Amino acid sequence: MLLQRLSDAFGVSGCEEEVRNILAQTVRPYVDELRTDSLGNLIAIKRARAGVERPVRVMLAAHMDEVGLMITRIEKDGLLRFQPVGGIDPRLFPAKRVVIGKERVPGVIGVKPIHLLKPEERERVTPVEQMYIDIGATSKETAEKRVKVGDYAAFATRFGTHGLEGESRLVRGKAFDDRAGCAVLAAVLQGDPYPVELAAVFTVQEEVGLRGARVAAYALAPDVAIALEGTICDDLPKEKDQSPVTRVGKGPAITLADRSVVADRRLVRLLVDTAEQAGIPYQFKEPALGGTDAGAIHLTRAGVPSAALAVPSRYIHGPASVLSLDDLEHTIALVRAVLPRLQDWPEPKV
Repeated sequence: MLLQRLSDAFGVSGCEEEVRNILAQTVRPYVDELRTDSLGNLIAIKRARAGVERPVRVMLAAHMDEVGLMITRIEKDGLLRFQPVGGIDPRLFPAKRVVIGKERVPGVIGVKPIHLLKPEERERVTPVEQMYIDIGATSKETAEKRVKVGDYAAFATRFGTHGLEGESRLVRGKAFDDRAGCAVLAAVLQGDPYPVELAAVFTVQEEVGLRGARVAAYALAPDVAIALEGTICDDLPKEKDQSPVTRVGKGPAITLADRSVVADRRLVRLLVDTAEQAGIPYQFKEPALGGTDAGAIHLTRAGVPSAALAVPSRYIHGPASVLSLDDLEHTIALVRAVLPRLQDWPEPKV
């Protein structure tokens, strides 16, 4: 399964090579052009089917990078200090297993044990500055033989099924934000050409400022764009009755607005109408939360009408996430169904 290979791959922001190689190998037989730009984005062009004059150029973007860590200092005793890359809740760090650098050196994130904490320390989250990674080294010199300052670290989580056998279509793994979107985009590129030109971009450095999407959108100058994501899901029980951001198993999530973009209303309407006509379940993501590559794309050049479509994933930006394969497949189906209806943009068929 492509999602498994992508989830297990190492690809912290700025170090996306392994993910890019998997995706390049996967999509190369189905596209007309494939290249990597100067920032590391993987750009695939799938031309419109024969006979379409002046096809609309649709940019589909999914980011390859994941949140992780960077080694900032090696102590005399061989312990490694680090800082987060991207947004990670520091409560998630203690006792987590990680792998570091090209050699995938195994380590464990350590903190002072609870027996030694003062009462006031037990009431607060341990600052990242007081944490370290233990790789079993006994000195700085020993550690430096395997790890260097500037090396990246990723959570050592492996993909697997989740739930009771025969009763669940859930899977767990790391980096579903946004390897789920990458899996969707790779699937959409397979098969026959569409009546629109696809400018598919597997972007870099989304988690640290939507950087790859910005330069790719400027170079490609698309007519319209859709960001494909793995998004927040908080459908677990709550003390107060309130709507979750999204729900696992209820279909792809359509963004109305988030912290980076107000989705183009024509695109939102088109996604909704397409889903309803095709019998594809869908949901709306609660507004004003998170951000996607659409936030950078829609501000490019003179502006690009943009929207975001996502696979709901529990526990994103952590060591392990959970998603539904049904949601993944419905997201693929919705993107495939909406693309032919964009051939008349800016007046899409609705």
